[in-house]
Amino acid sequence: MRKPWVVGVLLAGVFLGGCGDPASAPEEPAPAAPRASATTHQRAPASPGPEPKRAPTVLYLGDSLAMEGQKVLGEELRRDLKAKYTGAPYSGTTLCDYLEGTADRSLVPAADKAAALVRRLRPDFVVLQFWGNSWGYTPCMDGVTYGKSPARYFTRYDADARRLTEQIAAAGGDSRPRIVWVSQGPDPITPERVRRVNALYEKRAAASGDLVADAGKAVSPATGRHTWTQYLPCTAHERAHPGLCTQPGRDRTALHRDDDYLHFCLAPTTSKPKPCPVRSPGILRIAREITKTVRQAVR
Repeated sequence: MRKPWVVGVLLAGVFLGGCGDPASAPEEPAPAAPRASATTHQRAPASPGPEPKRAPTVLYLGDSLAMEGQKVLGEELRRDLKAKYTGAPYSGTTLCDYLEGTADRSLVPAADKAAALVRRLRPDFVVLQFWGNSWGYTPCMDGVTYGKSPARYFTRYDADARRLTEQIAAAGGDSRPRIVWVSQGPDPITPERVRRVNALYEKRAAASGDLVADAGKAVSPATGRHTWTQYLPCTAHERAHPGLCTQPGRDRTALHRDDDYLHFCLAPTTSKPKPCPVRSPGILRIAREITKTVRQAVR
């Protein structure tokens, strides 16, 4: 029997200080100049269809959810699209951390701002995965939090999304990369917040000719897109790969640990942010949805 989720709420203060929560700072920064990983491809694509015309270059930025999933996303993109991939996430961040001009109040150094990386790497796609940092941990949010003022929070978040889009576009010049906004999964504490954050991503993508990968849907019940759950029925892919269907006898798989309702890594959280070290169905579901979105865009 599943433990009442309220227990997870009581434990939130414990795990929020660990690896990857958007309210926690990384103990060590990511490399100042992330290098693209080598291209490999070993198995069938996550999304059926013809091979893309050319291998895309993909840059992945984000907070702790991107930190824990960056290795898996790279594997999926390389296998299915032969992509040249660079991940540069920082735990504890939100959109303003990747804006140029916020170096003195940011968790991301100047060399790894979104525009700086776009100028250096010339990606075809910039994937942005952000939970929303509603706790206002990062200094660049200037103390604006969802809890204190939802209206100010969404106004600020919308403005930062627009500025980040503009900086990425300017850095790309004539070869502007397409932005892939990653929609988020359900939030059991403030479900309406995530619903509005996802709507903001959709609005920004539509206004700028960019894309949305509805990865949050892949970790939501079929009966409720913004209804949080710790378990979901196993997919055919999970049943076919030992370890991905974590409870095969009940035909369900775990998305979250008992003590962490936010992250999808099934390993215990640590004080040092790092990619998830164990196979985790939620992370793979998200990565496959992002890969599918990129695949459809490059055909």
